[in-house]
Amino acid sequence: MHLRILSLLTLFYFGNITSQSIAVLQYGGGGDWYSNPTSLVNLVTFCNENIKTTIKQKPVVVTPNSVDIFDYPLVHMTGHGNVFFTQDEAENLRDYLLSGGFLHIDDNYGMDQYLRKELIKIFPNNELIEIPGDHPIFSNVFNFPEGLPKIHEHDNKKPQAFGIFENGRLVLFYTHESDLGDGWENPEIHNDPQEVRLKALRMGANIVKYAFEN
Repeated sequence: MHLRILSLLTLFYFGNITSQSIAVLQYGGGGDWYSNPTSLVNLVTFCNENIKTTIKQKPVVVTPNSVDIFDYPLVHMTGHGNVFFTQDEAENLRDYLLSGGFLHIDDNYGMDQYLRKELIKIFPNNELIEIPGDHPIFSNVFNFPEGLPKIHEHDNKKPQAFGIFENGRLVLFYTHESDLGDGWENPEIHNDPQEVRLKALRMGANIVKYAFEN
């Protein structure tokens, strides 16, 4: 209990956009939580160069039930497959988000059907709400008037951003049918055009700024 209180104080004290790290969520269920290994390094580099952050380049791996998760204002989650949270993990994630944390989930294609049922464990009384294009997360640095950009094509569906709000604050941001993480990866991995990668990185920078400042 004392460790959690200390971690909460650390989150509140260091919850700014300087000298901080982004964490990657190592979840259970068999999904490849470790996919897109170069994406966050590239996103952090872009943010540090373009929006004047001083985030540490190497992401940190955390588990859903870890006390350490409270040390990071932004936790990123991605993958293609199954997702599973125990009840203890779901409660810890809820505590983290209610204490000021922010979770960005980027469906790397294939996790949606598993993820949605697990989010109910975290917020049983909150529904995923589609985030409109006029939300500040789409304009706080770079402007995306139509909302989430499309980076990779999978099922010929439009990109959608969903969120969960608590007391008016967006605490969880879920990007679906966009695949931002693929756009953040090294250019030779997916051979995306530079303009597509730039859209992904700019949207990522918006997410980073929002997570660290709200």
